[in-house]
Amino acid sequence: MKWLVYNLLFAAVYPFLLPGFLLRMLRRGGYAKRFGDRFALYPPGLFGAERPLFDSHGPYRPGPEGFVWIHAVSVGEVQVAGQLMREWRAAEPGVRFCFSTTSSTGWTTASREVSERDVLIYNPLDFPSFVKSALRTVRPRAVVLTESEIWPNFIRMARRFGIPLFLVNARVSDRSAPRYRLARWWFGDVFRCFTRIFAQSDLDRDRLVAAGAPTDRIDVTGSFKFDAARRNEAKEAEMRSWLGDGRILLGGSTWPGEDEALLAAYAAVLPRFPGLRLVIAPRHFEKADAVEENIRRAGFECARRSRGDAPVPGAVCLADTTGELMGLYGVADVVFVGKSLCAHGAQNMIEPCLCGKPTVVGPYTENFRPVMSDLRSADAIAEVKDSAELTSKMAELLADDGGLGARAAAAVARRRGVVASCVEAVRKTL
Repeated sequence: MKWLVYNLLFAAVYPFLLPGFLLRMLRRGGYAKRFGDRFALYPPGLFGAERPLFDSHGPYRPGPEGFVWIHAVSVGEVQVAGQLMREWRAAEPGVRFCFSTTSSTGWTTASREVSERDVLIYNPLDFPSFVKSALRTVRPRAVVLTESEIWPNFIRMARRFGIPLFLVNARVSDRSAPRYRLARWWFGDVFRCFTRIFAQSDLDRDRLVAAGAPTDRIDVTGSFKFDAARRNEAKEAEMRSWLGDGRILLGGSTWPGEDEALLAAYAAVLPRFPGLRLVIAPRHFEKADAVEENIRRAGFECARRSRGDAPVPGAVCLADTTGELMGLYGVADVVFVGKSLCAHGAQNMIEPCLCGKPTVVGPYTENFRPVMSDLRSADAIAEVKDSAELTSKMAELLADDGGLGARAAAAVARRRGVVASCVEAVRKTL
């Protein structure tokens, strides 16, 4: 009965969500041409010339290709999944992956992670018929979901078909934990479908157990994100060529309100540090026009990466292109990580720490609770509570970071190796 209720609610709510999805498609573009993937309508020959478009009859059997289906959505999740695939390929060179995501941003990032042997698709809508058709077409030998990607029908159908099902780098946010606990009667059935769950922290394990997950199927591994971060020397050289040789103050993955705080901090410290350049990399590029307007309103010229602008002296640089943030972290002198001062959750602070950069975050870092615990214990990250503290902390770190960057790099190095141990455990289970 509960599954019938879920499917009826999903069918009732989805038409109201559809306009928002379509608007996002128009703004971001990129996945309209593969919109059929949402309904398990794949291009002919995508999974091999001999594969039918639908294979919806007869008992389920894994396909001869032996695909491992991996699903990830956000850029961070996709990078985590990419690291897992690299480790798996190292242990099993012949493995093939079917990688699914839900957004054009995820698709762009995932396209850099998959190999020529792999297949990249959009995840089917979580309706039983679409999920069943997708699983019968891909015919995976295992399914791996990342972090908090809980799609009940997909999970239930994989379990019904007897497909080993894993949740890696699992986390339960502060916002989701009470809902999971209150709906234990529902989520317990979902989490019991998993063959194994690999949680980021003891807190995440406890929250999963409170939501009904079996204790004996959960391992606490630490965060995969420590392994997912990788320096990109080629991109660093490209960013240095664009920005010049001066010192750089960087706002990475900023959200609305944070660019204004960075501009105020920059204006305040610039007289003390002549030649300092501010670079802002907004989390969502469709908001870049608003960021440029804020830059000009603050009295600065704007050099926009997507236009190919060459930075003139005194200009603030707007990095609004995909795939260049790690290069920017590598050349920055001080970094602020966004979605932590004016929005809740935070973006990935491991990446600038890996590069040995003094890194600042705001008070809202709940999406990286285990990571922040490790960095705090190593005195490897700076935290500020508001824009005033951001200004004073930027000035302090530009004058002398006190070894913060070195401690950050060392803290990240100590936590690497989680993904390899997880891949070994999954392959042993299979």
